[in-house]
Amino acid sequence: MSAPDGSPVGAERSIGQLFASATAEMSALVHDEIALAKAQLKQDVKRGATSGGAFSMAGAVLLFSLPMLNFALAYGIRTWSDWNLAICFLLSFAANVLVAVVLALIGVVFAKKAKKSKGPQKVAASMKETAVVLQKAKPHPRPELPQDRVPEAIEAVARSSS
Repeated sequence: MSAPDGSPVGAERSIGQLFASATAEMSALVHDEIALAKAQLKQDVKRGATSGGAFSMAGAVLLFSLPMLNFALAYGIRTWSDWNLAICFLLSFAANVLVAVVLALIGVVFAKKAKKSKGPQKVAASMKETAVVLQKAKPHPRPELPQDRVPEAIEAVARSSS
């Protein structure tokens, strides 16, 4: 088994390796959260488009079907009954309005679903939570260096060997 950077688990890793590993994992986390936000926004846009399409269809049905359907329905009602032709036209118009209302209600349902979606808010909350955790992260306390390994002694050895 090995760590994400390929070194064996339990092996001593340098601070550079640890920092590189933490940076890579943080970068992957940010990329994953951005991908999640994109996916949720895509779903919200799809719902909004469905809602807009349903509203558009409601308008198109109401606009284009009124002349043909009103005449056909009015004369059909007149054929089946002995009512006045004006009342028959009003009934056919009411039927068209009913169809448009049903399509508009479908649009409202999809618009409410798109509005209720908390996808971007969830991602933002998750990113804030991650930032809070990272802000609270503290390095492990370092053990005291032996007297012969204090920084001044190390610098002196480095200067003398060069």
